[in-house]
Formats: sequence, structure tokens, C-alpha cells
Amino acid sequence: MDVLLVGGGGREHSLAWKLAQSPQIGKLYIAPGNGGTARLGENVPIGAMEFEKLADFAAEKNVGLTVCSMDDPLAAGIVDLFRERGLRIWGPSKSAARVESSKAFAKQLMSDAKVPTAAFKVFTAYAPALGYVRRQGVPIVIKASGLALGKGVYVCKTVEEAEAALKEILVDRVHNDAGSEVVIEEFLDGPEISIHALCDGSTHLMFPPSQDHKTIFEGNEGPMTGGMGTYVPVPWVDEDAMSGIEAQVVGPTLDALGRSGVQFTGLLYPGLKMTAEGPKVLEFNARFGDPECQAYMRLMKSDLLELLEASADGTLDGVRIEWQSGFAVNIVIASGGYPGEYKKGLPITGIEEAEKISGVVVFHAGTRLEGDVPVTNGGRVLGVSAVGRTLKEALDSAYKAADTIQFEGKYFRRDIGAGAL
Repeated sequence: MDVLLVGGGGREHSLAWKLAQSPQIGKLYIAPGNGGTARLGENVPIGAMEFEKLADFAAEKNVGLTVCSMDDPLAAGIVDLFRERGLRIWGPSKSAARVESSKAFAKQLMSDAKVPTAAFKVFTAYAPALGYVRRQGVPIVIKASGLALGKGVYVCKTVEEAEAALKEILVDRVHNDAGSEVVIEEFLDGPEISIHALCDGSTHLMFPPSQDHKTIFEGNEGPMTGGMGTYVPVPWVDEDAMSGIEAQVVGPTLDALGRSGVQFTGLLYPGLKMTAEGPKVLEFNARFGDPECQAYMRLMKSDLLELLEASADGTLDGVRIEWQSGFAVNIVIASGGYPGEYKKGLPITGIEEAEKISGVVVFHAGTRLEGDVPVTNGGRVLGVSAVGRTLKEALDSAYKAADTIQFEGKYFRRDIGAGAL
């Protein structure tokens, strides 16, 4: 069966890497792809938001399944368009993807379904929002309601920081339409974990818990990014905790969507804070996390194509996901200056040497090829993944590999997974 994978980031490279291992796969197309996906299938020069062109391509090539795990296309309705044209696609509909594309919608859904989350209020204007912050006090969390590449969340420790965040979002509109409304919520204390559930509209399968590191600097300092590294599983989250999360968060959320007439197929990813009062949802994503996906694909034993087909077709009932024992980690190597301004087109060396280290696979994110030479083409450039029997073993291999790779201005956090060690 021929497959079309939409996107060109590290998540897509890891999905392509895993899909290419399926005995059922025929031709693998990646649109638009990157410097790494070019070695696994055929990169197609169609943008992820060019839905009609993508659908025409899928029809022309008789593609058996299109796979989309990108926030913007899902929020804009790529799944709806493909289905209207009778094309098989994996991912949630536009209405289901609202759990990610509108934080305001997601918060109201959680409130109605009694899913544990931070107390919140939604605002569309600067003055009343600032007044609310001053009444509530700090620390407080301010979020652009729409999609902002993971950069629309501000944890404000002073009223001045909150004032600046509200000005950026509502007045300066640095996140464009994503900032047409803001969600202001109470600050939750505790470690954060990522939960992933594969859904088919009626059944869901839980992945092991993972932990992402969202901020650019070590010690969880600095501005938010799309994720700087992750590890899986999380050793301090046991089976009882996961059962509680499934019963209190995943099940009620899917049920609430179902009651509103929305069947969620695809990947539901709640980000949680593990507070003293129990797990509370920070936000939902309607697709794989990027660094998380790169780690999950390294540990998954099952055939990914079979799983995505069952999710798309509503046949997950009776399916199991098998995982390798041990740990997987992913260290993001970013361009100097990210998540702000950064250079592109810088030659990258050392990837082949890095992949000779035991357990290491390097996933491309912001890269392109100039001839045979990979060059930087984005903020998060590479994801260095590694597996090991222990978390320390996996991290040691990943960091050794990250030190082997070179390009001008490269940056990565050296404390991924340190809290779990």
C-alpha cells in the first residue's frame, strides 16, 4: 500500500522511519519532507497547507492512506476535505482538532466534562484581561488561545511580565490570529508529563507516559519552544497513575466530544501537570508531540501502519500496541537564536558518525539538502534519539551523538531527563 505523509519536521521523519519498516508499505511519499525523509521515500514539493494539491496527488497516485499529524493542517480541515473526496486519511476532523486549535474551547469542554484543569477565564481585550491579572495576583499563566507553534504560553512571575505578555498577544499580535483571545489560568505547580492516546472514534489505546522539556534554557528557564527534548517512559508515573489519567482525563474528554457529535479519530495528547491534588490538564494537542513522537517510534515494536489504519477505519477494538523494554530519549539540536531569529543554510557535519554510536538514530527537522550536504533550514534542526536498557544509558548515547554533530551556532539542552535520574 502506498502512503502519503504530510509534513516536514522531526516528527514526520520519525513517522516515515517507522512506516518504512512496515511489511505492508509500498511507496512512501512525504510532502514536503526534509533532508532526512528524502532517504526513506520520495519527497513531494507540495506544502502541508495545499490541501487540494495534496488530495489531487493522493488520488492520482492511488495512495492507500494519507497520514497527517501537523497542527495547522488538521485545524484547517485537511481530514474533512480528504474524506469529502473519498480519500482515506488518518487524523482528527476540523471539529475534533478544536481541542488544540482553540484553548478556550478546550477549557470549556474540560469544565463541562469535569476533567481536572486549572481555573481559567477567557478574554479578547487587553484592559479587562490586565484587570483580571491584577485581581488574581501572580504567578499566573497567559496563553494565546490559537495555534502558536508552542510559543504562545507565558508563565508570568510578576505583574509586569503578565502585562508584557498580554500586550504581545492582544495588542502587538505577535501570534497573529492565534492571539485574538487569551486564556488566563491559575499557575499549577508540579512536574509536567505528556500523555498520548490513539483513538478511532470509540476505542482508544494508551501510550506509555513521556516527559517533554518545553523551555529553551536548562533548568526550565526562558521562553517556550516546540519542545527541546523528551524521554519515555517516565519511571515515577506508575500503572495506577496512568489508569487514573485514563479514567479522569482521556475517557471523559472523548465522551464529551462524542456527546457533542464529534468523533475523535487520530491521536489525542493531553499535557498534564502532576500536582499535589492529582493530575490536571494544561492543554490538549490533536496529534503527536514532536520530540515525543521521535522517542515513541524508537520504542514501538508494533507495525505503525497497521495501527494508523485501524485508527482511521474504526477497528482499534482488539488491537494491542507492543513496546520494547528500556528507555528512549530525544535531544533537540536547535539553531542559535531559536525560538527567536536564527540563520539558515549552515552546513551540518557529523550525522553519519553520530549514528554509528550504539542505539542512536538522528531525525531531521529543520534541514534540507544542498546536493548531498544537509544544511540548516529551521529553528529545531535535528532530533538525536537513542534507546538504552536504562535511562542513563540512553541519555549517555544521545549526548555523545549530539556532541559529534556540528554546525555554526548549534544549541541543545544538557539537562534532558536529569530530573528522572
